[in-house]
Amino acid sequence: MKKFTLLVLFVILVTSCKINVNKNNQQDNFFTNHVNPFIGTGGHGHTYPGATVPFGMLQVSPDNGISSWDWCSGYHYSDSIVAGFSHLHLSGTGIGDLADILFMPTNKKLDLTTKTTSRDQLPYKSKYSHVNEKATPGSYQVFLEDPKINVELTSSQRTAFHKYTFAKNDKQSVVIDLGFAINWDKALKTSITVEDQFTISGYRYSMGWAKNQKVFFVAKFSKPITESVLLANKQIVIGKTAEGENTAAQLFFDANNTQELFVKVALSSVSVANAKGNLDGEGSNFEKTKTKAANIWNAALNKIEVETPVDSLKTIFYTAMFHTQVAPVAYSDKNGQFRREDDQIVTAKDYTAYSTLSLWDTFRAENPLLTLLAPKQTSDIVNSMLAYYDTKKILPVWTLYANETNTMTGYHSIPVIVDAYQKGIKGFDAEKAYQAMKATMMQDERGLNFYKKYGYIPYNLLDESVTITLEYAYDDWCVAQMAKALGKTEDYQFFLNRSKAYQYLFDPKTGFMRGKSEDGKSWNEPFDPKHSNHREHTDYTEGNAWQHSWFVPHNVDNFIALHGSNEVFTKRLEQLFTESSEITGSNVSADISGLIGQYAHGNEPSHHIAYMFNHANQPWRTQYWVRHILDTQYNTTPNGLSGNEDCGQMSAWYVFSSMGLYPMNPASGEYEIGSPIFEKAKINLEGGKSFVIEAENVSDKNFYIQSATLNGVPFNTTVITHQQILQGGILHFVMGAEPNKNWATKH
Repeated sequence: MKKFTLLVLFVILVTSCKINVNKNNQQDNFFTNHVNPFIGTGGHGHTYPGATVPFGMLQVSPDNGISSWDWCSGYHYSDSIVAGFSHLHLSGTGIGDLADILFMPTNKKLDLTTKTTSRDQLPYKSKYSHVNEKATPGSYQVFLEDPKINVELTSSQRTAFHKYTFAKNDKQSVVIDLGFAINWDKALKTSITVEDQFTISGYRYSMGWAKNQKVFFVAKFSKPITESVLLANKQIVIGKTAEGENTAAQLFFDANNTQELFVKVALSSVSVANAKGNLDGEGSNFEKTKTKAANIWNAALNKIEVETPVDSLKTIFYTAMFHTQVAPVAYSDKNGQFRREDDQIVTAKDYTAYSTLSLWDTFRAENPLLTLLAPKQTSDIVNSMLAYYDTKKILPVWTLYANETNTMTGYHSIPVIVDAYQKGIKGFDAEKAYQAMKATMMQDERGLNFYKKYGYIPYNLLDESVTITLEYAYDDWCVAQMAKALGKTEDYQFFLNRSKAYQYLFDPKTGFMRGKSEDGKSWNEPFDPKHSNHREHTDYTEGNAWQHSWFVPHNVDNFIALHGSNEVFTKRLEQLFTESSEITGSNVSADISGLIGQYAHGNEPSHHIAYMFNHANQPWRTQYWVRHILDTQYNTTPNGLSGNEDCGQMSAWYVFSSMGLYPMNPASGEYEIGSPIFEKAKINLEGGKSFVIEAENVSDKNFYIQSATLNGVPFNTTVITHQQILQGGILHFVMGAEPNKNWATKH
């Protein structure tokens, strides 16, 4: 018997070891464990911690109720008051809007008739502590200290799920406030209807950054509504419907049978009927949806597997991967319908329409990354931009809820389309796309009339003339590449010639791009390359001459020649990183952040610059500065981003650069080689292939490339193509502590 008992104990021990081993393997493969959604919610990151799925229509997240720059997403880590949980949010933008359809559970009857001018007067607000708050990809939880209610949130593609756990014997109630607004947003017309004992519906029309935003919603509760108080413009109304500029409701539920209350919410830009069509069916519930959301995120994060003994690097990397896939957001309904800015309802056939296209930011690395991670979404994004072209006859600049905001400079839908086409992404009409690009660059809006007349934009005719000229020159180069690919030789020559516009603005004496007057000779004086004046009476957008004089990604070799030699160019480029970080002026742009010398990593115009040493025969300088940026501009705290996340761009820079690659010219189909930070990064490609980047001997000291092989063959160049990556294989680097000045250089 004793022997038998020992045998049983031995079997149990072995089995439990096996279970633990399997569990640990599962932990390693569960990439969501490495994501911290609070990274970027502090400082100027402007991210939100709430629940969404990759490119999901809904982002259900807490709102602090403050209107201020660092609350652009509705939430900032420095806060400790929550006003409620709304269903639409922006990730890392520099302008605030959305926060539509606010829900807030409470445990007492409230007076909602009092006019409020700040969140301090909101009767339903509550304190919370980060100790009792948790966020993972696809779910969020917080304990509300004042009503003592635990709130959990999760989401599918088009339905948000709330779970409220009330204290025993407490009143169970939910406030819906459609007048709630933050930052630029203002409710114009809203409505709430109690449809039956489980269902409410309504709409919210608002004006903000998106001038014409119409959101329809439906919400289904797990318990019958026992009492409802409806308000229109702070007045209680009798009946089942409230309509007005600001409407609100307080709903009450039977507390007897369970402390938990579940809510399902779906939205639509089209109608309440479409919101009902978007609502997940009876078979869906909170726990199933939460598990499914985690699995969907795991599959999305699994596209790149990295190996490193440094846990913090994994956290930064997979959080960055997470942030690159929360925007853009699905905009069309399950039936394909969506509302255009002009209020026409159209149908997306064979694609999902997307909005929140932060193109000035994302064309640089976020959209190129999506060609690897999400080629189907990339095709859909192009089709979404072409649907916009159908309305406006020009391509979009920055769309929010299908509204053109005209925010920022250039027409950077163009490089996104060309990048997709050059990389073989199908599913859109290339000829139509070309005509849209050509029509956009040949029209007269946003300074193109001056650009066409003078070959550049004179500073005395339009603010931000230098930045706009440089960006139009790049857009022209992109149109030229598409013309060439489609056999349009005359157009190719025309746009290629126009893409040299940067030459007009280069001042060989100072080495800077400068504002030039319409006479074609005189510069804008006096000149101070460190001077910044935010968005007015300036030649540069959100920056200064130091940050904006390097935007010639399409012809770096000619740009270097303008400086006179590789030596002069690299000396000036090195000075960018080593110059004092003083910014002069009385109205300095807050977007200038993450400074290393005058290099500003916290804003997008700097993002390609460190890779330019490669073209000047000093790739070891690229390796040095890229590693320095990786080490100093990202961390695992809420303040872990050095500037606005900008819908994935700040994170996409990290994803690419940490692997040792970067799309310096994002529409070229090529990646510059930088300095890999991981022992191994494996990109899992479509069709079962993989591309592996290995960095032998890599460490915090060993960041210089000593030698490299691609599939066993010596690799001695600073560029690899997208097509080479798609073929699969192994790019192997040997790293060391001293630069190898012979690797990938011409002597």
